[in-house]
Amino acid sequence: MYGIRRPLAVAAAIATFACLALPAGSAWAEFPDKPIRFVVPFAAGSATDQLARAIGQAMTVDSKVTVVVDNKPGANGFIAATDVAKATPDGYTVLITTNTTHAANEHLFKKLPYDPVKDYAPLSALGRGGQIMVVNPQVPAKTVGEFIALAKKEPGKLSFGSGSSSSRIAGELFQQMAHVQLLHVPYKSNPLAITDLLGNQIQMMITDTATGLPQVKTGKLRALGVSGKARSPLAPDVPTIDEAGVKGYEMSYWFAAYAPAGTPPAVVTKLNQMLVKAAKSDTASNFYKSTGTDVFTSTPAELAKFQTQESDKWGRIIKAANIQPE
Repeated sequence: MYGIRRPLAVAAAIATFACLALPAGSAWAEFPDKPIRFVVPFAAGSATDQLARAIGQAMTVDSKVTVVVDNKPGANGFIAATDVAKATPDGYTVLITTNTTHAANEHLFKKLPYDPVKDYAPLSALGRGGQIMVVNPQVPAKTVGEFIALAKKEPGKLSFGSGSSSSRIAGELFQQMAHVQLLHVPYKSNPLAITDLLGNQIQMMITDTATGLPQVKTGKLRALGVSGKARSPLAPDVPTIDEAGVKGYEMSYWFAAYAPAGTPPAVVTKLNQMLVKAAKSDTASNFYKSTGTDVFTSTPAELAKFQTQESDKWGRIIKAANIQPE
């Protein structure tokens, strides 16, 4: 749906971002002079929520302007994404989101209520990281290999939950590459899925480290593998899913910030500067270190290009996993 007009939209976006900021005497010279709202597509406690709060706190400390986090979970990110797309383009509404809304959804759904390219002004990438495969301790599998054997013994009986496209595709890709059949159970956000996983209503989840690892450290969930190319420094004893037997398996996610399309170039420039500074600040460093998330920032033009590349990549993964658009 969006692939045909994407190159032109991205080219226009990059040209816009190349423009010089408005003169100091312009109407936007004092931006920001009132609270900024960060809209998050997932529930409180999710990795995206934690990042938004860390970045918001850092921006508040530096600029003395209040940042309010507004969680609008559900509908695969549609609610939050649409809210920002329709917001006044003055820089005071910012979407703190992931590849779910801006790379995967357009391949998972036949029609979106927003255009991930035309409806937004990219601001900056904010981070990227891997995921962790966790199971309820009642599941009699202590390794990825044992889980695969259990799933093959009773096809379709074991279930996996997901509260984001990253989590869902990670599970779908695991099914495809491990040659197993699992029951997928969707949730509004990963923390909600974790709640059911703790109660054994679902048996497995591949979720962001920020959401899953704390439950592993308290012994409430069992970690079987991590989704990246290398082991996580936060869980060095947990093998990668690749080394645990599913050769070639790899899945990661990323965070980024967007403003509504039409936001003045001067404001885009200022927000980019504020976000990049916040991501690299001591105030936000605890989030990155404690969740195993890599600091990953960019210019608006670099984010536009990165988003296009990521959309192509996620499209290939979704097609290979034989997931039909809903």
